[in-house]
Amino acid sequence: MNYHNEFLDQVNEQDVLGGFWPGIQLYYPPVKYSPKDGEYENIEQATERMRKHAHHCQAHTLLFDLEDGCRQKALSRELLINELPKFPERNFQIAVRINPFRTDEYEKDLQMIMQVAEHIDVIVLAKAGELYGAAEIRDLSAWLVGVNPDIEIQPIIEHPRSLKIAAELMAFPAVKHVVFGIHDFSKAMAIHLTPEGWIDELLTYLRTLLLEARIAGKGVIGGVEVLINDTPMPEKNIEPDDVRRWLDLHGDHESHVVHSHAVIEAQMGLTGKQLIHPYHIHLCKVAFTPSPKEIKRNVEILQAAIDADALLGGAIKFEGEMLDPPMFGKALQCLLRAYALKSLDDKDKQFAMDVLKKLPITVIRENWPYGRI
Repeated sequence: MNYHNEFLDQVNEQDVLGGFWPGIQLYYPPVKYSPKDGEYENIEQATERMRKHAHHCQAHTLLFDLEDGCRQKALSRELLINELPKFPERNFQIAVRINPFRTDEYEKDLQMIMQVAEHIDVIVLAKAGELYGAAEIRDLSAWLVGVNPDIEIQPIIEHPRSLKIAAELMAFPAVKHVVFGIHDFSKAMAIHLTPEGWIDELLTYLRTLLLEARIAGKGVIGGVEVLINDTPMPEKNIEPDDVRRWLDLHGDHESHVVHSHAVIEAQMGLTGKQLIHPYHIHLCKVAFTPSPKEIKRNVEILQAAIDADALLGGAIKFEGEMLDPPMFGKALQCLLRAYALKSLDDKDKQFAMDVLKKLPITVIRENWPYGRI
């Protein structure tokens, strides 16, 4: 079969692949409370901390919180106005969680965003849709057109009312991913979560949100862990065997829980996860990101399918397994997931694009609904 999708030759990579995912999002308090001093930072102390730590963020997204986790809102906005333009060249997104729609603090947040819009990639809207429904996203999207149309909106689903209208919230082009706000959602449902079991305790609702997101071609960002491990896993551990070995030898209970939850969320197809502690970053990145060996194996599977002219129909035997087009689709998803999480090199990205050009548009959409083709 000599099938070539000439249409893909005429569109850019962003349109086909849909850009990068939010990935691992680290909450960062602009102005924080110091238990040691018994008081909040002043602007100078917060500035020093930001330049020391935030400028070197290892997560995919640095998320500044102006809502529930922020007590000093006015000072935090002042800090962001001063410091966001001073970030050095970065390979991570900057997101800002703003207060609920049409509150006084929301209006002040928008005034701040107007001043530094070119330095913000994402607005995370707290309690999205709870009071005014999808009109919240409609109005915020329209406002962003005149401020910075490249800024994405990530609504946080924190109430059953929001979950019920999730499809409406995701209908706007500015929304590419939604956040499952597990703690507020469970409070609204009177579900008492446990740190170890929250995925099972909210599984019905998470699956409902994932179903709506998949239909809409949008992503879902997973829940915040409350357990904090004492020791970060070294960044040299990226292959599954190395991660398991470190967890067995050095990982505490908290490390095991955080990593296992991230593995489950990644297997369910989530496009990111929110964190509150930097020690969680690498534990979750390795769970979400295909390792070099996984990428290599899936490239070999796809190449074998191409060589056997089986990519769109037929089966091959590969390392003792019988594989057919659904498995080829999963192999392609692995490569595209690595791309979306900024871990696919140029050679393998070009290979993935070459595979896509061999597929009909309908098959591409089945395997990768995040693009705009």
